[in-house]
Amino acid sequence: MAHPPWNERYASGEPLPWDTGTPDPTLIEMVESRAISPGRTLEVGCGTGTNAIYLAEHGFDVVGVDVSPLAVEKARAKAEGRARFETGDFLAAPAPGGPFQFVFDRGCFHVFDDAAAQARFAANVAAQLVEGGLWLSLIGSTEGPPRDSGPPRRSARDVMNAVEPALEILQLRSTEFNVQENHLKSWLCLARKRAIPAQPSSRR
Repeated sequence: MAHPPWNERYASGEPLPWDTGTPDPTLIEMVESRAISPGRTLEVGCGTGTNAIYLAEHGFDVVGVDVSPLAVEKARAKAEGRARFETGDFLAAPAPGGPFQFVFDRGCFHVFDDAAAQARFAANVAAQLVEGGLWLSLIGSTEGPPRDSGPPRRSARDVMNAVEPALEILQLRSTEFNVQENHLKSWLCLARKRAIPAQPSSRR
């Protein structure tokens, strides 16, 4: 799938629904509950760095990557050295600074419509994690009323089909994106790098 014109979106000066300027509430919940512990961390699709900076302020050693050079430039200016930011296409090349104990993305996995690209994204996450490392992904959901805008919608089956071959799913539950004061249904997917491969489904 071709990337949308992310750099042009950041250059437009228009409000961007995903660039809220405040850390994601679900990420805060996971950090404060200690479901996620500080360690070497990668944020994929970091945008202007809000979540990466929050993690850095809470003891995480963070590298943020984004396909938009302008977003990375803004993130570096905001971070003032608290986190590292690099321009890169996560589907095409490994992020610098790995391996990581934790990978986070808020709405990056769900950008890809193609099942093969989704599976490649999950496989790339697994390749960048240490054994037992965790991935937290916040993904637009098929739940909730019809809407004409907002995050792409992905089913639970879409998520499981992409993630399960590469990582062990620990949680897959409904939560919400707070997008311009609209609370839109999303999935929280927490997965762990496998110690052994997923086993085939059995039939009787």
